[in-house]
Amino acid sequence: MRTATIARKTAETDISLELNLDGAGKSVIASGSGFLDHMLTLFASHGRFDLNVSCKGDTYVDYH
Repeated sequence: MRTATIARKTAETDISLELNLDGAGKSVIASGSGFLDHMLTLFASHGRFDLNVSCKGDTYVDYH
């Protein structure tokens, strides 16, 4: 399988991502931005890859 797991934590954000290029188009997206969640969900679905994204941070300032 072609997979990747990435995590990045800074003072402002905590992001984790799991990608499976040989997936079925399933996704669990929680970025804090509704539009970005929607677009990433469609991207995974139409691209037929699995994508899990979790983002936490100070989005009240802006979407880094």
